[in-house]
Amino acid sequence: MKFGKTVYSAMARIFPAVIFCTLMVCSAPVTAQASNFNIGSGIYDITGPAAELGMMGYSMPDQKTEGISVRLRSRAFVVVDPSSGKRVAFVSADTGIIPQGIKQRVTQLLGNRFGGLYTEKNVLISANHTHSGPGAYSHYALYNLFMFGYDEPNFNCVANGIFQSIVRAHNNLTPGSILVNCGELADCGWNRSPIAYNNNPFDEISRYASDTDKTMTLLKFVTSTGQEIGMLNWFAIHPTSMGNTNKLISGDNKGYASYLFEKDMGTSYTASNTFVAAFAQTNSGDVSPNIFWGYPNGVDDFEHMKTLGQRQYMKGVELYNTASQALAAGVDFRHQYVDFSDETIDSAFMPAGMGDGNTCIAAIGVSMLAGSTEDGKGIDIPEGITYPYDISLLGNVFPWEFTLIPEDQDCHAEKPIILPMGRITPQGIPLTPEVLPVQILKIGNLAIVGHPTEITTMAGRRLRETVKNALAGTVDYVVIAALSNAYAGYTSTREEYAVQHYEGASTHFGPYALNAYQERFAGIASDMVSGAASASGPTPRDISDDQIFNIAGVLFDDKPIGTEFGDVETDVNSSYSRGNTAKVVFWGAHPRNDLRLQGTFLKVEKVNTVEVCHDETIGCDTVTVCEDQVTSYTPVAYDWDPETVYHWARSGVANSKVTISWTIPADAAPGKYRIRHFGNWKSGWTGAISEYEGASGVFNVN
Repeated sequence: MKFGKTVYSAMARIFPAVIFCTLMVCSAPVTAQASNFNIGSGIYDITGPAAELGMMGYSMPDQKTEGISVRLRSRAFVVVDPSSGKRVAFVSADTGIIPQGIKQRVTQLLGNRFGGLYTEKNVLISANHTHSGPGAYSHYALYNLFMFGYDEPNFNCVANGIFQSIVRAHNNLTPGSILVNCGELADCGWNRSPIAYNNNPFDEISRYASDTDKTMTLLKFVTSTGQEIGMLNWFAIHPTSMGNTNKLISGDNKGYASYLFEKDMGTSYTASNTFVAAFAQTNSGDVSPNIFWGYPNGVDDFEHMKTLGQRQYMKGVELYNTASQALAAGVDFRHQYVDFSDETIDSAFMPAGMGDGNTCIAAIGVSMLAGSTEDGKGIDIPEGITYPYDISLLGNVFPWEFTLIPEDQDCHAEKPIILPMGRITPQGIPLTPEVLPVQILKIGNLAIVGHPTEITTMAGRRLRETVKNALAGTVDYVVIAALSNAYAGYTSTREEYAVQHYEGASTHFGPYALNAYQERFAGIASDMVSGAASASGPTPRDISDDQIFNIAGVLFDDKPIGTEFGDVETDVNSSYSRGNTAKVVFWGAHPRNDLRLQGTFLKVEKVNTVEVCHDETIGCDTVTVCEDQVTSYTPVAYDWDPETVYHWARSGVANSKVTISWTIPADAAPGKYRIRHFGNWKSGWTGAISEYEGASGVFNVN
């Protein structure tokens, strides 16, 4: 680790003349060119079940949702070229991945609403990759494995929320321009696999100042009347600040950065037309937020998350406030499906002198089971196990040497196969998708490359360069939107793959997967330049009706005898100081009964009072008696504010205890407050679901 950092620091001194803003993909043209677009932004709630649903990302069976730290959102931007009518929609969603079924459902819903206006070809949906969101919403079995099934309510929540955000962006379309800016952000993400990164060619490594991409590329959306309606940026960092012991729903560091930016801009999460700020994902496959602090310990994770989120937010504010370069006019897009389990790669995209190459039927390697040992540990084996391997490395986990399928092992080379997903086909369906989309959106002189995997730093650099070259001078900015439109593990470079750290072991289609992606993206980019249509490719299967194991819903809710839903079990203290945490426990119900989308499970309210006085006669004396009379309540926090926590816990068989906490901000106004809880309970007799609410006692903030 220390050696790697020393090498890159030295390179920055030795090769200053060749260190550019992410390989010139952020090199602005000298002369500004006015844009001419119709632009719209939209945001919608996608917070899924807040209790007893496995979380997506770390694949830990015991990591199930137990409440909400910050709600999850889908953030959409629609851009239309008014002269040609061409349009694109870009979405950044607070989710772990975008399963292929989500893209299919969203485009189906859009087709029902708008006809052919929005299709799979011009809609790009990207995950910010939080590891603290509810899972079980993929139609492919591997990604639901550790959630023990498929959860249709969460699938519908995510798909409908993304759809609604696009609808809002469409409805908010208005003439405007898009400004672009980029800059470097240090101390916000570190390479978690420097051994693999250092296996790349030295002359390639020496072109860059760092072993992670430090560039943030930002778009500022401004209407023709000067109204600022949105901000969208891309920066490479894993949202894994919250470790695998966290059970509260959160957008992690990227979601927190969005929250801070939107709070600054006065965003109303209940409004259909409001400012939207998206911190989208790019080539962060080997970029960790945890190296500086060490492995997430479950104690300091929230503060570390806030620190990394705030750094992204502050850089975003700086770039937003100084953005002055307008994107050129024009909108275009290309899209293609490819079967990456059976690709022949032209020699032009292979390492020199190798001739043609090929991809492999999907499989993952032994080291994938180790997990990312910097962010989310798996079983107790090391990373970097290559084929053939010393069985002593596996200890008692797999005390044998094996080759599952010899021809597949030959194709996967250094990767010792532990799970051949493409060969395991219950109901004739592989465990993970093999037909995947490649997509490019072009907005003026910016290209957005929609890539369906977690792609590493150097792999992303190579892919950006490939696309930029193929676009033949028609763009000045190229960004990768990772984890887009479908999901199939990781993509590493051939050299990184050979080392078989977690990222290489998780590269599904073999050592030359990146080369195959480069060839296909270059192909659709060339089509864009020539004006030719891209071949559609094979149609991916729709397996929405083929789910076998569905997660059960709530049977019924109960409460202790003599209580009602919403009653207080443990009340607040009478007073608190700023910085203290006020806490109340309610007898509640299961949050799966109603996700309260676009709503809240809690409110913190300031109690507004006036002093009312009257005279009373006491004996022979008349005295004036004054008391506070409540006039109104002003909400100051909801379950989407990071200073609140909504926590659910089962009590007995069907009782629920709901604990609501409010860490009182340093700028909270002195006065009286109360905490309210809202929920829905399910009758065991009729199955009917009914609303309830409760309120804490009033307490003083000093």
